[in-house]
Amino acid sequence: MNSLIALTDAIDSYMYSYLLVFLLILSGVYFSIRTRFVQFRLLGDMFSVLLEKRHVDGQEAVSSFQALMVSTASRVGTGNIAGVATAIATGGPGAVFWMWIMSCIGAASAFIESTLAQVWKVRGDEGEFRGGPAYYISQGLGIHWLGVIFAISLILCFAVGFNGLQAYNLSSSFEYFIPQFRESHADFAIATLLTVTTAMIIFGGGRRIGMLSSIIVPLMALVYLGFAVVLTVFRFSDLPRVFSLIFASAFDWQSIFGGFMGSTVVIGIKRGLFSNEAGMGSAPNAAAAASVSHPAKQGLAQTLSVFIDTIAICTCSAMIILLFYVSGSPEKLNGMPLVQAAVQAAIGEVGIYVITFAIVAFAFSSIIGNYFYAESNIKFIKNNKVVLFVFRILCCIAVFMGAQSSFDLAWNVSDILMGIEALINIIAILLLGKWAIAVLADYQEQKKKGLDPVFVASNIPGLPACECWNTPREKFEHMEHAQAKETCKQLSDELLRD
Repeated sequence: MNSLIALTDAIDSYMYSYLLVFLLILSGVYFSIRTRFVQFRLLGDMFSVLLEKRHVDGQEAVSSFQALMVSTASRVGTGNIAGVATAIATGGPGAVFWMWIMSCIGAASAFIESTLAQVWKVRGDEGEFRGGPAYYISQGLGIHWLGVIFAISLILCFAVGFNGLQAYNLSSSFEYFIPQFRESHADFAIATLLTVTTAMIIFGGGRRIGMLSSIIVPLMALVYLGFAVVLTVFRFSDLPRVFSLIFASAFDWQSIFGGFMGSTVVIGIKRGLFSNEAGMGSAPNAAAAASVSHPAKQGLAQTLSVFIDTIAICTCSAMIILLFYVSGSPEKLNGMPLVQAAVQAAIGEVGIYVITFAIVAFAFSSIIGNYFYAESNIKFIKNNKVVLFVFRILCCIAVFMGAQSSFDLAWNVSDILMGIEALINIIAILLLGKWAIAVLADYQEQKKKGLDPVFVASNIPGLPACECWNTPREKFEHMEHAQAKETCKQLSDELLRD
């Protein structure tokens, strides 16, 4: 086990220090400039698009808001709690600053990849939409084999790596309550319960996942945010010391360049990527599922998700932990124990129950969101009911085994699989990004004319063939009227029957 941990740690460090850090920053800065900082400029539109209903109806189709909640369910996981704690414990308080920077830069990449996912999405037999990097690599770049490789990397990353890690973090949050947690096989009991609950959801289909996420995610986010805000208000006088600690650590250049591989910059970017997933190629799988009238709309919605994740949730976690730091925290705490110790020091025993609820809710919602991504890519490789059934069983096994894993190995495996996936996706969006920028220009042009933007592929000269955007605006409007008439007819028929 120790040799495996050492090997994965070496691969992990090399991948992020010499490849991903530079590619993530390069792509984020490039797309920020090319879109004229869309992540800040169109902030108002990010909220307005969430109010739209499904543009094209279907049994398994999801709305823009539901798709956002699915992606946020995956983003907002235990990485927002344990991941932030790990970043601070290993990279210092300055890692929080670099997480903020990564989210602001990476939000532009998130817009590009999610818009591309909408452009090259496909429609399933039950009205659902599927898409993501595997689809836009295959259709947009015309390299199907590379799309398959990406799909395999995402399936391994989310179904095995991330779900195993989320299950481990959920399980380990109960160590505080159960003496001799591993020795008493309490982890086995929790693993069994978690696996059964997960199976009940994932065998229910995409619509059930979307509906569940749209309830759990806002609830858990509000509870956690409220808890962190109240705690921060009570310790308001300590905030100047907290921010001083963050900035002093973030710009400790001697420490940074003295050991860059383990520096606050690399760790902050790594944990920032794990948390908000901007540019990684995961959120586009949820973005493609949304039934919207224009690809840029869901691109904007997914950009908002990056800010919800890092600027809101991760900052709350950082405040809880760093308020503990400035009070003179004990050393050598990491992950969940550090978070729990911080909460207990702040408000006593009751805080442990609040944070445990947050950990369980965050971990479970992430497992469900992660499965949604993996399923979409399984269908890209082979859309077969038997294959899908076997895959769902394997996902449940991964959750069961992950709940009984070890801390270092769980994080290393997740980081490596995430890195492979991100490398492929960044190269793809750099090659295809011009089409997302053209789609954004089309969206803005229609907005200037006072129209509700509706995308038609022929409006973008030279755009590689796509499946879902070949209907003229006039026909879209006719379809909406027809759907409205059909709905009224159904309602009147029901009233007459009553």
